[in-house]
Amino acid sequence: MAWDLIYWLLCFCIDIALFASSLYQYVMLTDLEADYINPFELSTRINQLVVPEFIVHGVFCALFLLAQRWFMFLFTVPLTYYIVMLFVKQKHLIDVTEVFRVLNTEKKCRLVKLGVYFCLLAIIIIRILISAIFVPWSRSEELDIRASFLEF
Repeated sequence: MAWDLIYWLLCFCIDIALFASSLYQYVMLTDLEADYINPFELSTRINQLVVPEFIVHGVFCALFLLAQRWFMFLFTVPLTYYIVMLFVKQKHLIDVTEVFRVLNTEKKCRLVKLGVYFCLLAIIIIRILISAIFVPWSRSEELDIRASFLEF
C-alpha cells in the first residue's frame, strides 16, 4: 500500500513539472503579444523546453500504462498522440520568422495542455488522499472495497 502512495506522489511531481512548463510557455507567448520580449528570445527559451517536455510527458503516459491505470492512461493518450504528430511533422519548434503568424494557435495549444494537466492534477491529488488516508488505516475489508471502488 505504501508503493501506491509513492507512485501517486511521483505522478504528482511529474504533473507539476509539466504544468509549470506549459504555464511558463504560455506566459512567454503572452509577453510576446504584449511586446515585452523579442521573437528570437522567445523561440530560444521555448524551444529549449519543448523536447524535454515531450520526453517527460511520454514517460508520464508510459508510467500510467505500466501501472495499469487505464483511465489515466486513456486520458493522456490524445495529448501524447498530438505531441508525437507534432514531432513527426517537425512542427514542434517555434520558428523566429513565423512566430507572430502562429501566436494565437500556440497560445491555444498551451491553454489546452494547461487544462489537461490541471485535470490530471486534480485526479492525482484525490488519489494521493485516498492512498494516504483510507488505505493505511484499513483493518477491515470494508475500507479496501471503498478505496478500490474509487480507483481510476
